Amino acid sequence: MRSLSLLSLIGLVAIASVRADATEHNFWPVYVRQNPSSVGGVEAGWTGVGPFLFSQPTPLPRFPEDAVRVRGIRPFYLEQLAADHRPLETDILYPLFTYRRDPDGYRWSIFSLINHHSMQSSATSEKDQGFDLWPFYFSRNTGSADTSYRAVFPLYGSVPYRFGQDRWTWVLFPLYGKFEKRQVTTTTTPWPFIKILRGQGNHGFAFWPLFGYRSKAGAYREQFYLWPLIYKNEAQLWETQPDVKRGFLPFYASTKNAESRSETYLWPFFGYSDRTSPDRYHETDYFWPLLVQGRGDNRYVNRWGPFYTHSVVKGSDKTWVLWPFWRQEWYVEGALRHTHRQLLYFLFRDAEQRSVNHPSLAAAHKTHYWPLVSVWDNGAGKKQLQALSPFEVFFADNDAVRASYTPFFALYRYSRNGPNQTQHSFLWNFVTYRKENYDREFHLGPLFSSEKNTEAKRFTVGNGVVAWQRSAERGWRFSFFDFKRREAQSPIGGSAP
Repeated sequence: MRSLSLLSLIGLVAIASVRADATEHNFWPVYVRQNPSSVGGVEAGWTGVGPFLFSQPTPLPRFPEDAVRVRGIRPFYLEQLAADHRPLETDILYPLFTYRRDPDGYRWSIFSLINHHSMQSSATSEKDQGFDLWPFYFSRNTGSADTSYRAVFPLYGSVPYRFGQDRWTWVLFPLYGKFEKRQVTTTTTPWPFIKILRGQGNHGFAFWPLFGYRSKAGAYREQFYLWPLIYKNEAQLWETQPDVKRGFLPFYASTKNAESRSETYLWPFFGYSDRTSPDRYHETDYFWPLLVQGRGDNRYVNRWGPFYTHSVVKGSDKTWVLWPFWRQEWYVEGALRHTHRQLLYFLFRDAEQRSVNHPSLAAAHKTHYWPLVSVWDNGAGKKQLQALSPFEVFFADNDAVRASYTPFFALYRYSRNGPNQTQHSFLWNFVTYRKENYDREFHLGPLFSSEKNTEAKRFTVGNGVVAWQRSAERGWRFSFFDFKRREAQSPIGGSAP
């Protein structure tokens, strides 16, 4: 069973807030609340004004590890709290504004275009503050001149350790730019037409796209003419057989080294490739990428696109039928066999996990019938379902979207936490039905509710304006304004909150 536990962490956020072990207080649409959970003393969730107001324990694995509760006003405000009620992350109209806090500081972002962070290491007391206004202004202050900067694009800037470079300096870009990486400097005046390469034995010059070259003695030589039509690149010059790539496009291209050789004619349509090490592999392209045949030790490709494709690459077995109509893939990772099935990418998508060591065990599934239904089944007795579900197939790993937007479409929810524990919810908890062993609980908003088990029954109108209840000791009893349920009067669901 443990091998099937991974999918137990990825249930729908809109469904996960429904707990089958909590007695419900339904004042729909203003307020729907469940009794405090006995698990860890954490209070169960509540919702208000339909799906707009909410507070619930967070079941989502991608939230911060120390987050225990998420609450907010959908879709305007979303807040994650630690056990001591300390805010960890705040989203306002996600993804418009995001605020995150951790023990070393905080950061906020407006649509990932305006960003600010302020951090101070608890171990070294070093400060790190930064502000970005993309793509015009970038700043960082670490207390060190080597890593601090202020830059205005495209006027002037000298920015270390960003944008994939050790340092990028510009003046009136693209008139002047200098890129430094691993002690190699590329100067461009203007970019991208004239480039000069220097440093660590590297030399190069380019007048793009007419011609260019760069080289390092004993390491590599590269040159091009009328980029990208004519080129010759040589690498690993210290080897007996260097890695050589030639091209005179679109007529001919080739790659040759000690382990492989490939040639293409009328690039990229016709050609072949041969590899002898580390794994033997041969591929023939008749009209790439439509007709491809490949065979090797650990690789297999049989493509008759777009009608049929079957490939096995690094243990991943993929099949396409009438691309992009149907796709299936399976692979083994650890003790689990994963199978993915898709119809037109997202109209139908199913992710299956099955134990390799115990294949007779039921598989875990997460299935989407877009945009109607999403179903989650851990294969060990727990199941959840939501209808409608237009976002889940696209944002399965984005917990902020799932918490802020998915519940708006939860017209119906179903949750099964065990063979005798189920719960149904319609119209954002307007109609709910819970079954746990011999207990039954039904709510039609605040209008009518019923609760019963083997020892007692209770029916109410208006959440207790009128109530009928029966117990083994007292028989049937009729009352008015019976809002507070005492354990002696109604043992269903335990003591009153």
